[in-house]
Amino acid sequence: MSIAFIFPGQGSQAIGMGAELAKAYPSARAVFEEVNAALSQNLSKVMWEGPESELTLTENAQPALMAVSLAAMRVLADKGLTLKGKVAYVAGHSLGEYSALAAAGALSLADTARLLKTRGRAMQEAVPVGEGAMAALLGADLAQAQDLAKAAADGEVCEAANDNAPGQVVISGAKTAIERALSLAPKFGARRAVLLPVSAPFHCALMQPAAEAMRDALAAVTIDSPAVPLVANVLAEPVSDPETIRARLVEQVTGMVRWRETMLFLKDHGVGTVYEVGAGRVLTGIARRFDGMEAKSAGLPDELETAAAELTA
Repeated sequence: MSIAFIFPGQGSQAIGMGAELAKAYPSARAVFEEVNAALSQNLSKVMWEGPESELTLTENAQPALMAVSLAAMRVLADKGLTLKGKVAYVAGHSLGEYSALAAAGALSLADTARLLKTRGRAMQEAVPVGEGAMAALLGADLAQAQDLAKAAADGEVCEAANDNAPGQVVISGAKTAIERALSLAPKFGARRAVLLPVSAPFHCALMQPAAEAMRDALAAVTIDSPAVPLVANVLAEPVSDPETIRARLVEQVTGMVRWRETMLFLKDHGVGTVYEVGAGRVLTGIARRFDGMEAKSAGLPDELETAAAELTA
């Protein structure tokens, strides 16, 4: 059985993330310093000291989460890990796709930080605050969520945004449409429907202005072939061609994150173990819902020491 590295998305941020890595490993500290320099911002101070309201701003949370993932990758590299030959695929949830590409050498660290700053800002600005919303549907499958979104739309945008796991789908769109969906949800198989505490309706057609901003930003950076294939969010299939990656990253802003299908692809193609590299354990928990998949977190010093021992043996 082979191994995949997966990288967390927004929602995994927490005050203090990455601080233990910076304290324990000079190479990890160097990553945070490189990100600060690329952004001309002391982002690591926000990450480690807050305030939480500043860290959770989309334009800060996205590069911050990437920084923790890449700091962890730098530590693993120092301990002798090379992706090629050891890891079959990389994948990342939404912004985590950028972390995955940087980890696989397709994007430079500085470019990735700047792209995510731009992406976060553009996604926040695409829809005025209070006009969009997202909701998690628990117990409903993708087809049921899509039927619900269609029924609730009433001429507004309402779409499936994240197909995370069996029975866990997120919808996104106009606030009034999402509110209608919440009341209709039981009729469409949802055991529970929960409004999410997000600042914008990600991964739906309302994000088109952000997609255009990312088209311009991505056109200005060099993308190399990754050391191992990326399983793309919008395809749930592997990509390695730089121009294909560039196009899929643009589509990803408005497209659905096909994470359930990504996990099934990995499982069906011989991956028996995934390591979630970075902050939190959200994707680790999701991966464990797939029979036969072993999932491990690699974001804290003790976890990285264990991972390095396992992966470089």
